[in-house]
Amino acid sequence: MIPFNKPYRSGNELQYIAAAIDNRKLSGDGDYAHKCQDYLQQRYGFQKVLLTTSCTHALEMAAILLNIQHGDEVIVPDFSFVSTANAFALRGATIRLADSSSTNPNVCPESIESLITANTKAIVLVHYAGFACDMDAILQISKLYEIPVIEDAAQAIDGYYKNKPLGSFGDFATFSFHDTKNISCGEGGMLVVNNEKYIKRAEIIREKGTNRAAFFKGEVDKYSWVDIGSSYVLSEINAAFLWAQLENIDVIQTTRKAIWQRYYDALLPLEKTGKIKVANVPEQASNNGHLFYLLCNEEHERDALIQFLRDEGIYAVFHYLSLNKSAYYIQHHGQAHCPNSVRYADTIIRLPLFVELTVEMQEVIINAIFRFYKVEK
Repeated sequence: MIPFNKPYRSGNELQYIAAAIDNRKLSGDGDYAHKCQDYLQQRYGFQKVLLTTSCTHALEMAAILLNIQHGDEVIVPDFSFVSTANAFALRGATIRLADSSSTNPNVCPESIESLITANTKAIVLVHYAGFACDMDAILQISKLYEIPVIEDAAQAIDGYYKNKPLGSFGDFATFSFHDTKNISCGEGGMLVVNNEKYIKRAEIIREKGTNRAAFFKGEVDKYSWVDIGSSYVLSEINAAFLWAQLENIDVIQTTRKAIWQRYYDALLPLEKTGKIKVANVPEQASNNGHLFYLLCNEEHERDALIQFLRDEGIYAVFHYLSLNKSAYYIQHHGQAHCPNSVRYADTIIRLPLFVELTVEMQEVIINAIFRFYKVEK
């Protein structure tokens, strides 16, 4: 079986984990955590990076920092993983679902603007597949209505919009280091704070609502409970693993992007037959090689292709179910009309993509797709 994903291994992970154990510092914010945070801040120009236990928890921190509460409305893409919405639903917010663009799965700026009311407290966007949303249009809406933007950049490490790193546009950005992501530590994430007024409180929320970070900086002589918060700090073991990955980020990215490009070049002729549509990189966006998707014409065709590939020993998968179709959303928020999102949910298929995927393995996958559609390669 060719797996859908295989986390990258640099070879230094066990060495760094052993060093963390020898240092007798296994909880968060140790030497490796500081290395990771400093590196990411310098490489991408983020104002403040805080490693977290997951991207989900980073989103929850953003919701707390914005004081989201019952009666507030938060605009979220319909085509997204549940964490994007759940972080704000936990605070009591009403979730308003924005539709995708007609040309790619990213959120449509016009749909965002149509949902804004006096109760809108945040706009959340997702850079799907690591491709940038239309940041010019979204930031213009944000400025016009004075609503903060949160970038859910779970898939978007090392992605750019007009040569500016994704995660540097919003008041906040959240990233994932789950083992399905380009850079991984098994389970982990980070919160990026680009608005200075939130930094100190973010450190408090991340440390269970205490001013422990200020204590370790020597700013107070003891720390205590000063705000709400939770245990959002990534362990030093995970940070050590993460550092081994970050040291190899350029190798990882170069390899993943080459794999992505081979898929694109090989499958584009099949698109010209009308059988499929291949992943569309939006204008002004870069490609970070996170995932390669194609679109089938119908849901039943997509499902049949997935089964055909699995019978051939290839593990390809679909992606999100539209949030507006979920039992929870219907029960608590009613109906939302997001036809583009539903179309992507029904027809998208993701192909295996990981650093160890060889050219020969890719040929097996590509040839199988052509056989399914009975088209000569």
